[in-house]
Amino acid sequence: MGKIVIEPLSRLEGHGKVTITLDENGKPKDVKLHITALRGFEQFVVGRPAEEVPRIVPRICGICQTAHHLASVKAVDAAWGVEIPEPAKKLRELMHIGNMIHSHALHFYFLAAPDFVLGVDADPAIRNVVGVVDKAPEVVKQAIALRKFGQKIVEAIGGKAIHPVTGIPGGQAKRLTEEERDELLKEVDQMIEYAKNGVELIKQINEQYMEQIKTLGVIDTWYLGLVKDGKHNFYDGTLRFLSPDGKEKVEFKPAEYLDYIGEHVVSHSYVKYPYYKKAGYPDGIYRVGPLPMLNVCDSMETPLAEEYRKEFFDIFGFPANQSLAYHHARLIEIVEACEKAKILLEDNDITSDDIKAEVEPKAGNGVGVVYAPRGVLIHNYETDENGIVVKANMIVATTHNVPTMEKAIQQAAQEIFK
Repeated sequence: MGKIVIEPLSRLEGHGKVTITLDENGKPKDVKLHITALRGFEQFVVGRPAEEVPRIVPRICGICQTAHHLASVKAVDAAWGVEIPEPAKKLRELMHIGNMIHSHALHFYFLAAPDFVLGVDADPAIRNVVGVVDKAPEVVKQAIALRKFGQKIVEAIGGKAIHPVTGIPGGQAKRLTEEERDELLKEVDQMIEYAKNGVELIKQINEQYMEQIKTLGVIDTWYLGLVKDGKHNFYDGTLRFLSPDGKEKVEFKPAEYLDYIGEHVVSHSYVKYPYYKKAGYPDGIYRVGPLPMLNVCDSMETPLAEEYRKEFFDIFGFPANQSLAYHHARLIEIVEACEKAKILLEDNDITSDDIKAEVEPKAGNGVGVVYAPRGVLIHNYETDENGIVVKANMIVATTHNVPTMEKAIQQAAQEIFK
């Protein structure tokens, strides 16, 4: 017997390693994914005034900071029974969509594309975004433009491009001016075209790597996503589980998440292993993110993205269970995000002054959910009569995915060692 240790894992937000234990024949006997760092934010926020928490939790992640900001402020709103004005909801949604555009472009073009554009056998020294610049400069220019546009949206609405601060209990602290709106509208049609180019690029990549896509990391799991009236949604709605065979859908309100999601503790990782309670552990482990979101929704929210979604299932089948198909799904979501950004920017409410409701700190328990760039994000706070946080629970997107990432690595290892 022997052991292969892959450490550190690169191109991810956090710290991790993989250990592959080999049998006497040199084949994988056991594979473990270790998350080796403890964040502790659930304890950091206890004892703090709840209105401060949306400014603290974005530090959980430098990429998904806007999602944490918004899930947090939604949880405080829910705990204090606040209904925010409709223009504030639209501002928050647009801010979130800006983060989705920026993060999805980063994930695919900077973290994933080097392996596909340069090839998995390319020298690791050049298998990065700098190498992509040399081989496909126009692709990188468009990726940078998408990221810049997304960050401009976040900065215009959130006050800062990184770690936004304008989401407050009761609504938003800053309005979007007509000048800021018009400036973003000038670019949005070009961003839609760049997003479409990304989908065409991944279709070309799929043709080249379809054998690997259909054999590596292919696993059957449950899927969890956020839908609004059955449609794909980044910001709001109800949670929906889909069974591995695609025949069973289970929908529930964010506030009911503890009735549906359990957490299993393992000895080799700081991260708990979430699962769908009805199916139990390990049969109920599930995936979140772009691939599950396309699986669980009945349709996309915008027309171009919906056409791409239909095409996606023509290629991969339904429900799609190929881990490497996440990239295709992510690029479809960039299309929807750009289309939705245009819809919101053209809405007169987006520059309204009616962006804040009266708020009174009080005792309560609230849940805030958004679809973060890596998947469903849950924040849950309990406050005392003075509005101080006395208990907090957070299930970040990557936490949902850890059990199934480990399972996908196990399957890929078996295939590779063949």
